[in-house]
Amino acid sequence: MVMRSDIFVVMGVSGCGKSTVGSQLAAALGLEFLEGDALHSARNVAQMAAGIALNDDDREGWLQTLAGRIRQARLAGQGLVLSCSALKRSYRDILRQGAPDLHFLYLHGDYELLAARMAARTGHYMPLSLLASQLSTLEAPDAEENVQSFDVASRPEDIVATVAARWPVADTVTVTVARRVLLN
Repeated sequence: MVMRSDIFVVMGVSGCGKSTVGSQLAAALGLEFLEGDALHSARNVAQMAAGIALNDDDREGWLQTLAGRIRQARLAGQGLVLSCSALKRSYRDILRQGAPDLHFLYLHGDYELLAARMAARTGHYMPLSLLASQLSTLEAPDAEENVQSFDVASRPEDIVATVAARWPVADTVTVTVARRVLLN
């Protein structure tokens, strides 16, 4: 059984690498990875794909669903790594309803790098036109929110290695192998 604090939210605006860092961190720590975007309603996805930013009401049900998944993991004594933009403090507060000791990894970077990443990816519904909206909505987390911050100019593998090196895990053999794979 893992400790309650083995629940992470990898957060930041679109293009910051939440899915990449989140999936690699989950593998390194031997935890489940949950892609938060996969739980958006069809309406929300269509709205974003059309270039229309979501508002607080649009996000409410999605955030409650994510908080429910976090709560399920906590109550089951299982770790979890979740990717979620978590742009506002109020959104992070909703997620914390699932696990008050939730650990946030905040990925941030400059507009040019984020825009270049978004322009290079294929098959994602989030258009580049919404990056400015996300950046204006973003309320960067502060130290009292149980957060580690990382500049996305760093390689995802380096971010993961930094977090994994500080985090105790139950299955050290699996983690050692996963770290070797990530660092090679």
